[in-house]
Amino acid sequence: MGRALGAEEALGRKGFRMEAREGRGRGASRREFFTASGSALAGAALTGAIAARSYAAEDNVIKVALIGCGGRGTGAAHQALSTKGPTRLVAMADVFDHRLQGSFQNISKAFGDKVDVPPERRFLGFDAYKKAIDALGAGGVVLLATPPAFRPIHLEYAVAKGCHVFMEKSFAVDAPGIRRVLKAGQEATKKGLKIVGGLNQRYHFPNQEAVKQLRDGAIGEVISCWAYRMHGPVGFSPKRAGESDLAHQIRNYSCFTWLNGSFLLDWLIHNLDVCCWAKGAWPVSAQGHGGRQVRSEPDMLFDHYAVEYTFPDGTRMVAQGRHQSNTWGFFGVVVHGATGCAVLGEGIGAVRIYKGWKQAKEDILWEPKGGYPNCYQHEHDVLFEAIRKDTPQNDTERCAYAAMTGILGRMAAESGQLITWEKALASNRELAPGLDTMTMDSPAPVQPDAQGRYPVAKPGLTEVL
Repeated sequence: MGRALGAEEALGRKGFRMEAREGRGRGASRREFFTASGSALAGAALTGAIAARSYAAEDNVIKVALIGCGGRGTGAAHQALSTKGPTRLVAMADVFDHRLQGSFQNISKAFGDKVDVPPERRFLGFDAYKKAIDALGAGGVVLLATPPAFRPIHLEYAVAKGCHVFMEKSFAVDAPGIRRVLKAGQEATKKGLKIVGGLNQRYHFPNQEAVKQLRDGAIGEVISCWAYRMHGPVGFSPKRAGESDLAHQIRNYSCFTWLNGSFLLDWLIHNLDVCCWAKGAWPVSAQGHGGRQVRSEPDMLFDHYAVEYTFPDGTRMVAQGRHQSNTWGFFGVVVHGATGCAVLGEGIGAVRIYKGWKQAKEDILWEPKGGYPNCYQHEHDVLFEAIRKDTPQNDTERCAYAAMTGILGRMAAESGQLITWEKALASNRELAPGLDTMTMDSPAPVQPDAQGRYPVAKPGLTEVL
């Protein structure tokens, strides 16, 4: 299958305009490396470049390691092992034994002899990712599916060890993490490594075709973009007897900002990304608001957000996120152009472009024909095909910028201030310092008060830069 549109298109990036710059040129061949090197070429650089292309053993098997064995990680393993060509899962890692063993049983039942993960290659703990990647070896594929706070650390190590990567969204929770991801992506390009990010809407053919129509002027100039995720409350599991605060928070990672970066980032990132993709630009600033109006669970979540972003040309994007009972629900993206509108993105079953702005059936200008592959599977198909054919594939920059869009929005809403992209990306504020050295015995980065409540941001008082 061909690659996703947008992962390869050059979009003329100026300022914050998008362009898939990474991996533009095909890497040098082994012969070229040896010719250029003579006897003085640095061994580390040579080893990294060669390892990236030694992707499989003599039997052409691509080895896989899974880091993060929850539902999404288990699903990613299913998709990786379902790609064309021989594959084998050889290592797994998690901080919870029950989760790792449950995932192992699930994948083994589905894929039989494609799973070769004996007990000595099932690793537990915060350093388990290193052990699994070391067991995998250079040229294998690492599936990163832990809570987003750990993504920069794990990506750095995988790239350093010469591994290709599938990384699930989100990709970081703060600006220092984003900068680490960007740097790791640049190193991956130098080594010829392939990276696909889990912004699966980029790999959804109806969205690809719709964005192409928008770029070709189907509704004139794009004037505004609206990203929505409005539904019932995010689930929360009470603390278990004998459970540490750290384990409790990781188990409920969607409810703690230091782990997931906020509801706005972790839950809206797909549709924020689709809006920016449709516009062909990243925002330059944001202002907004949010709060905790009805939620009573002891966690850190705002239960509603509304953020207005400004693009370089002055047009706007608005993100609305809410998870409250008995309220209006909508999940998708609406793009308004000078002469019409489009409905697309995550949550939209029928992608369509309309003449005018009323979304009337008789005004449909375009809709996809159907029969498309599953976007979760397609992103893995693209990754493994790029490895086998040694063609450029590196989503890191646009994944990092999509995450930064969510982080910028969180900063604006939690502080109540107008914040520029430039200042946000330059921020040195970490939501959870010390993650690189964290162990299961470490104190949790946020602690409950005497009533068991956790700190919640207060617009006008909370500092975010």
